[in-house]
Amino acid sequence: MSDIGMVIIGAGMAGARAVIALRAGDYKGSITLIGEESFLPYDRPPLSKAAISAEEAPAPALLLDDDQLRSLDATFIRNAKALKLDVNAKTVTLSTGISVAYEKLLIATGAKPRKLNLEGGEHALLLRDFGDAEVLREAFKPNKKVVIIGGGFIGLELAASANKLGCDVTLIEAQPRILMRGVPEAIAKTVHEKHITQGVKLLTGTGLTKLEKHAVHLADGRVIAADVIIAGIGAAPEVSLASEAGLTIDNGIFCDAHLRTSDPHIYAAGDCCNFPHGHFTDKRTRLEAWRSASDQANTATENMLGGSKVHNAIPWFWSDQFDLTLQIAGMGDQATKTVRRQLSAESFIIFHLTNEDRLVGASGIGPGNSIARDVRLAEMLIAKNINPSISDLADANIQLKTFLKS
Repeated sequence: MSDIGMVIIGAGMAGARAVIALRAGDYKGSITLIGEESFLPYDRPPLSKAAISAEEAPAPALLLDDDQLRSLDATFIRNAKALKLDVNAKTVTLSTGISVAYEKLLIATGAKPRKLNLEGGEHALLLRDFGDAEVLREAFKPNKKVVIIGGGFIGLELAASANKLGCDVTLIEAQPRILMRGVPEAIAKTVHEKHITQGVKLLTGTGLTKLEKHAVHLADGRVIAADVIIAGIGAAPEVSLASEAGLTIDNGIFCDAHLRTSDPHIYAAGDCCNFPHGHFTDKRTRLEAWRSASDQANTATENMLGGSKVHNAIPWFWSDQFDLTLQIAGMGDQATKTVRRQLSAESFIIFHLTNEDRLVGASGIGPGNSIARDVRLAEMLIAKNINPSISDLADANIQLKTFLKS
């Protein structure tokens, strides 16, 4: 066995899944996984929720533990940042001073939260890793004034967690409504009303002028007092290593349908990867979702082992907002019209269709798992290119599984 084998940079979901998938693909060579943190590979979705609001002090939710790494015969290098990628020598130089050679390389460096680009922006905390979650958990004490900038999923999940811990929470969104990107207005309205009911103050269509350590200055002249300020204004793909190595960059690491970069020996997966989606007319996209990272790792590793698989897994995403669960399947931004299916007084799904009545997405919200089954069935319909009529989609008395059977 040669020491030069498969190397994976990034120890999140995509990186951990790639290790498993390589061995499942009967790869016998060496596998090296490189992570910047001191922890074993862990799951990130709990960071904005359970890691902050759980009663007991949390630990990282591990994706791979020591025993699993040993059973997979994988080497994990922790506390190591990849500083330089030499595509000619096919080596990666780490902050620890060592250089790792590769046969094929997977870049799974994810994305980093965007910082506020305004006066005093350094006063806003960010959430990316478990250490950040620990800082927020310590800061979220009863009656503390918490101001969150950004009404996307992370900002809203943090607002719910802080509210649960007894904080006085204000969330500020510059856009006319929360969840402007990728969520129908009806679902955003439901989430908005839930937060208001729970006591979160939501300020939409509101810009900022500056931050101070304990105050947020709004464009309309108001000043919001704050013990804690958090920026949740989205994330930027971590592409510095790839860019400096000369790989093509375009809203992420530019990949083909096989998740191969502009270098034939290097692949990318997860939040840093921009690719043409095989199921949606090759629309180039970059997905920031837990399951997409896992699905992309499966595709990339199959192709690293000599396959020619086109990535066409249907995207799926979820977010918990108090007792409500929001789920999205497919790519609703491909749609030109929608149809609503009311499942109960509190639960509904919005289907997204093209001009040709092709089903391309489904967005649902409701308490607990009330919409999970129907969103899953919609995902399967999208994957199989099955397109029920608009009237059938709207009728909750017609079960979606009927169309899969037919």
